[in-house]
Amino acid sequence: MIKVSVMYPNSQDVVFDMDYYKNIHLPMVSKACGDALLSLELDLGIGSRLPSELAPYVAIAHLGFESMESFQNSFGPHQNEFAADVKNYSNVRGKLQISEIITF
Repeated sequence: MIKVSVMYPNSQDVVFDMDYYKNIHLPMVSKACGDALLSLELDLGIGSRLPSELAPYVAIAHLGFESMESFQNSFGPHQNEFAADVKNYSNVRGKLQISEIITF
């Protein structure tokens, strides 16, 4: 299994419409990926090590897929649509990381 994490860096200048992201963008991604999307989690950054510091990321979405091939076949055809929607909820682009999941 793999995890695709989309991490939105945080700063004083970040604009991020969490309602739009939760209620419109992520459901759009889920619908487009269909059954290939095995799991979807959203982390909302609320803090850091020190109370005066912002969370490093305003939001992180974690999408689970069976394999790289499954991810590429389901997400890939829609990636331009997903990228074009970013302007509707944020002024920052997410950083994407693909990880292999190892359970113990």
